[in-house]
Amino acid sequence: MTAKQKYELWVEKVTDRELLAQLEAIKDDATQIENLFYRDLAFGTGGMRGELGVGTNCFNIYTVARATTGIANYMLKHGYKRAAVSRDSRINSDIFASVVANIFSHDGITVYVCDDIMPTPFLSYMTRECHADIGVMITASHNPARYNGYKVYGSDGCQLTGDAADDIIAEIDKVEFFTSFMGEDTTNIRNVPEELVTQYLEEVKRSGFGDAKGIKIVYTPLNGCGYKLVPKILDMIGAEYTFVEEQRLPNGRFPTCPYPNPEKPEALRLGIEKCKKTDADLLIATDPDSDRIGVAVRHQDEYILLTGNEMGVLLTDYMFAMRKELGTLPLNPVIIRTVVSTSMVDKIAAEYGAEVKVVLTGFKYIGALIGELEKQGRKDDFIIGFEESYGYLTTTFVRDKDAVAASMLAAEMTAYYARKGQTLFDRLNELYGKFGKYAYVSKSYEFDGASGSRIITRIMQTLRVMKPDSIGGKKVIGIKDYLPGIDGLPSSDVLKYDLEGGATLVARPSGTEALIKFYIGVAGNDYSNARDLKSISEQIEKIISQISPS
Repeated sequence: MTAKQKYELWVEKVTDRELLAQLEAIKDDATQIENLFYRDLAFGTGGMRGELGVGTNCFNIYTVARATTGIANYMLKHGYKRAAVSRDSRINSDIFASVVANIFSHDGITVYVCDDIMPTPFLSYMTRECHADIGVMITASHNPARYNGYKVYGSDGCQLTGDAADDIIAEIDKVEFFTSFMGEDTTNIRNVPEELVTQYLEEVKRSGFGDAKGIKIVYTPLNGCGYKLVPKILDMIGAEYTFVEEQRLPNGRFPTCPYPNPEKPEALRLGIEKCKKTDADLLIATDPDSDRIGVAVRHQDEYILLTGNEMGVLLTDYMFAMRKELGTLPLNPVIIRTVVSTSMVDKIAAEYGAEVKVVLTGFKYIGALIGELEKQGRKDDFIIGFEESYGYLTTTFVRDKDAVAASMLAAEMTAYYARKGQTLFDRLNELYGKFGKYAYVSKSYEFDGASGSRIITRIMQTLRVMKPDSIGGKKVIGIKDYLPGIDGLPSSDVLKYDLEGGATLVARPSGTEALIKFYIGVAGNDYSNARDLKSISEQIEKIISQISPS
C-alpha cells in the first residue's frame, strides 16, 4: 500500500477529532503525506518511539493500539496472562496507557497499573514483583516534548531482546490498522498497592553504603516523574535538598527545557542557577521517565557538569571501593558497559580482578546479561552496568537503568568525599592521574522524514565502503563492523574504528530517532585530547557534508 493509499484509509477510518484535523491540513501536501505514511513506526533499541501526530509513522492512539494488539496476540499465543503498565509525564501518556490497559483487559489479560506516573525503573521492578509476563512503559525518555514512546519488558523486568522481540514484531506486523479494540474494558485491571513502592525504595536504600548528611543538593526532575521517588530516597539518606521549582511538577510540554535531556547543558541551566543561589554542593537532574541522571558538582566555586562517562568512572570506582571496604566484593566481580562507553573503567576493574563485559548500545543488553549471570548462579557477581548516555544500574532487582538509585549514590558519594575534604571532581582527577586522561564527545546529525532515513542509510553504506587508513590524522589500526554479528553479539548497524594511541570512533544510527550518532574517544593529555577530538570531528563533518550537502 502506498503512502497516499494509507492516508486515504486513515481519512476514512480515523474518528479522533484532533487527528482528523491533522489529516485535513495535509491533504494537498504530498511530501508530508509521504513522511507520515511511508513506513510503520518501528521498534528500535528503546522500543517504539516517534513524534506525536497522525500517520503510521507517528505516535498516536492507533499506532499504540496496533502495537498492543500484536503484543496481546503474542502473549495469548504463549499462554501469558499478566501485564504491567506504567507511564511518564508526557503529552497524552495517560491516554496511551489507558489504551494499552484496556486492550490487554479486553483480551483477558490481568493488568497491573499505577495510579499516577512512575519512573521507568519502578516499572521494571513492578513487572518482576507482580509476576507479569510483559511490562509496558509509555515514555519517550529524554526526547523533546513532541515525542512519546512505548517500551516493552519481559518477565525479568528487562527490555525485550532477541527472539522474543522478533516474535512480538512479527505479531505486530500481522495486525491491520483500525482492527484493534478501542473501547473501555477495566474488567481485568488492578491497581498496584502503595506497599510495592515502599518495598522498592527500601531495596534501593539497602543497595547504598551510607548517607548524604553534610552537603546541600539541588534536585530537578525536569518536569518528569522523578519527583515521585527521588525526593523520597534522598529523605531516606538524610539529604538536605531544594527543588528547581519551575521544573518540579509534571508537565509534558517541558516549558523551561525544550530538550529535557540531562546530557544537554541547557536542560540543567536553571539547576545551576539555583545551585549558585543556594551554595549547593551537588545538582541532580533526572530525565522525564527518571532512568537517566545528570549531575553538576561544585569545585573551587564553579559548577562542573560531569559527562555520562565521567559519572560511570566515579560510580565504578566508588562501588568497588565500598564493596571491598565492607567485605562484600565477590570473588569474580563483573561490570558491564556498552561498546560506546569509556574503556577507562576497564583499568579500574582490572585493579579488583573484575571481568568487563562489553555489549551493544541499549540498556536492554545490560539487563539481558545480568539475566545470563543469574542463570549461571552468578547474579551477585554483578557490580555495575552503565552506558555513556547517563544510564547506570548497580542492583539486580531492577533490570533497566535506574536514576532513583543513581541519585542516591551520587548524593552519598558526594558526601563521602566531602568528609575527606574532596569533591567528586577531585576524585576524578586522581583517577585520571592514575589511569590516564580519557575524553569523549558524541556528535548527532538529524535527518527527518523518508529522505532523511535514506541519507542515514547512505552514510553508513559509504563508511563501510571507504575503509579509511586514517581518521583525524590518526592511523586506523582496526575496524569492527557489527552488522554481521561479531564478538558473540547480535547483528547491529554499528561501525567501530580503533585508532592509534587508544583513540576510538563509533558510528551508529539511532534506533528510536532520525539521527546518526558518532562517538569519539581519545586518551592522552588535555592538549592532545582537545586537538584529536577537533581533528576527528572535522573529518566526520566533511564526510557528512559530502553525502548530504544540505
